[in-house]
Amino acid sequence: MNDNWNDRFLNRLTDRLNDRLNASLNHRFTLAVTGQSLIKHDIRDNPAPGFLKVQSLLREADLSFTNFESTIFGRHGGWPLKGSFFGCSDPAVLDTLKAMGFGALSLSNNHAFDLGPSGVLSTLEEVEKREFLHAGLGRDHTEVSRASTATIGDRQVAIVAMDGGPGPDFMYAANAERNRPGRPGVNRLGLSQVIEVDQTAFDQLQAIRNKVGYTAMDLANDSQPDDPPHLAPETEIGISRAIFKRSKGFGRSVKIDDADLKRNLASIADAAAEGSLVIAYLHHHHWASDWYQVPDWVSGVAKRCIDAGAHMFVSHGAPVLQPIEIYRDRPIFYSLGNFIFHVRSEKSTWAAREVWESVIGLCSFGKDNELIEIRLHPVIIGGEEAMADRVLERRLAPHLAAGKSAERILRRFSEQSAKLGVDVETSGDAGVIRV
Repeated sequence: MNDNWNDRFLNRLTDRLNDRLNASLNHRFTLAVTGQSLIKHDIRDNPAPGFLKVQSLLREADLSFTNFESTIFGRHGGWPLKGSFFGCSDPAVLDTLKAMGFGALSLSNNHAFDLGPSGVLSTLEEVEKREFLHAGLGRDHTEVSRASTATIGDRQVAIVAMDGGPGPDFMYAANAERNRPGRPGVNRLGLSQVIEVDQTAFDQLQAIRNKVGYTAMDLANDSQPDDPPHLAPETEIGISRAIFKRSKGFGRSVKIDDADLKRNLASIADAAAEGSLVIAYLHHHHWASDWYQVPDWVSGVAKRCIDAGAHMFVSHGAPVLQPIEIYRDRPIFYSLGNFIFHVRSEKSTWAAREVWESVIGLCSFGKDNELIEIRLHPVIIGGEEAMADRVLERRLAPHLAAGKSAERILRRFSEQSAKLGVDVETSGDAGVIRV
């Protein structure tokens, strides 16, 4: 009798699990995420088979997302606000991204303000003309703080995109105040680099500051046009643009602006409460000394975004592929590296092979926005042949990797991700993560 009851119970449980699985598969929504796209050239006419395969993958997804790592030189004009790392793009590059299959863009990054507010307005105008779902850039602080939403098929998708700098205050959006107009700009997650020193060094720095007569007014002058940072007077000293923190030893850390973080988490929570599949995005250049390591503070921000309701967290900044973590059954892409990377050959910083390799992540979600699986397709910018070419200007388009190249990229990614408890299965030239 008991055996029959157990059999019936197991059969009913199996049927229910199958029903749930079939329901999820029938309502599957696939979101493709890639490395950042620092694009300066229209590459639509590139005939390389590897590039055509990349486009096929992006077009198969219900929505494909990248970070547009530039600013548009368009109708509103603008002037360069940087030196050798300045960059702007013709509006035609947005047509390239659209033709490749992208429908969603983050616009929050260190190049978004390279032409100032004029470039922000041109970028927004051209992106909106092409009907991209976009976030991270706005005409004022109120606009840039809102999650951007769109309905894709039967799915509502939202993006909250942040930039953590380092960058001057004037690149971030601001609302109008009395006698002060609003400012178009980037959505900020305020971060400050902190240098940790021991008690002896802290006392010495404090004595030096006092002997030269360094005051709060000096700190404000040093920081112009930024506002001076808020310091904890017992444990932090500001000299020039540096913050020194008393600690047990020496090191570096990052101080997160609590108000900025809470504001962005609230936008994520609001979008999730409306039933959206929420992408939380962060761009930053506060990297670890080793590009391949994930700073603890980034992990903390990512998990708080997911706790607030985000269904995935995506980040760029470090120009290499970093591991993936699955937290509460939701993916955290700590850095997807580069997808399109139009830089000049004299910048020897970009010679490392890993700078030109990444993956496309095809993330499949069920009807309740639960993650089903992630398929990972390795890419090489310019293809394997271009890796032997020292002229970086010829590495224009991402190619789907195959054979030993795909195996190498997936092995490195798998080994890194395994340290975070993620099992990446290899199937042919692709990787699979099942949840």
